[in-house]
Amino acid sequence: MAPQREWFEKDYYKVLGVPETATQKDITRAYRKLARDTHPDRNAGQEERFKDVSAAYDIIGDPAKRKEYDEVRKLGPVGAGFGAPGRAGGRGSPFPGGSFRVEDLGDLGDLFGGLFGRGDAGASRPRPGPSRGAGPRRGEDLEAELHLSFADAVHGVTTAVNLTSEAPCVTCHGSGAAPGTSPVVCPECGGRGVLDENQGLFSFSTPCPRCGGRGVVVETPCPTCSGTGSQLRQREVKVRVPAGVEDGKRIRVKGRGSPGRNGGPPGDLYVVVRTAPHPVFGRQGNNLTLTVPVTFPEAALGADITVPTLDGEPVTLRLAPGTRSGRTLRVKGHGVPSANGRSGDLLVTVEVAVPATLSAAERHAIEELAAASTGSPRSHLETA
Repeated sequence: MAPQREWFEKDYYKVLGVPETATQKDITRAYRKLARDTHPDRNAGQEERFKDVSAAYDIIGDPAKRKEYDEVRKLGPVGAGFGAPGRAGGRGSPFPGGSFRVEDLGDLGDLFGGLFGRGDAGASRPRPGPSRGAGPRRGEDLEAELHLSFADAVHGVTTAVNLTSEAPCVTCHGSGAAPGTSPVVCPECGGRGVLDENQGLFSFSTPCPRCGGRGVVVETPCPTCSGTGSQLRQREVKVRVPAGVEDGKRIRVKGRGSPGRNGGPPGDLYVVVRTAPHPVFGRQGNNLTLTVPVTFPEAALGADITVPTLDGEPVTLRLAPGTRSGRTLRVKGHGVPSANGRSGDLLVTVEVAVPATLSAAERHAIEELAAASTGSPRSHLETA
């Protein structure tokens, strides 16, 4: 991945509010909090801040990109662009012939132009041939939260998320031109999107001021989007949630992010699943958990008990005589479906219920049981 100009201009760690030594978990935790706080659906006017946070996480949230970002920033623009030290065209320089063009450095060209300044020595003019300064740019990725019930997360569901974001203009379909018209090739740069400036040894490429680097100009702007080709609007995106999805899982919806620029592809939408707790069941991976209270006679003498399942069909379990409180019984196949088609199990934990109040008959029966009992369950502690 080639270093971008923004890497030298923006401190992504500062954007997310974390130190450069932060772990990936710390970075993800900081991003999720900022994404919630700055999401346009919750806080109007935070669109730009939300974009900055997403762009920062896209780089340092990925370990490979983060490593390259850190290395490039340590080297600085000169080290990243020139490689080994040496004068232009001399020993150690990657540019033969005694000169080079700054645009050969790709996205660093504009940055070098800013470092060396712009003077009157070179005249701006279009230059034939391909350009790296203009061209399609992929749209930004977006993130939205989807709140599901416990059952929907277990069984899977196809639903929709509502978000407010940039989308192709409904009037011009992204061209920026009014209906019945089309953008035309920029007469200033000849469609390249950049202009060249020669300053002796260096040749700089700058975005064309006429077309803003797009290579085309809109002579009759669309009345809806004012020629930008996109508009901020609410939209609904369908999302297929697979069965067994866990809380916090990110689901990628390809191509449903922000629209691309200059004919580039749109970004992706990442949907973060938030699962509501269930009043009865819990979850451990692909297993469901359930705590079932039983009476002392049921635990001591054994009994058949009926327990519910998430799919609505109750099952009967047999308690062996002398079942201890806290013992877990397994009901195979009544858990959470997995990607390989196999379901987890239902783990039923037995809990002996102790009554808070007793009737006269109950008290009499328990007193007789106590009188008839021999030995102590704490006898093994007497020799400790």
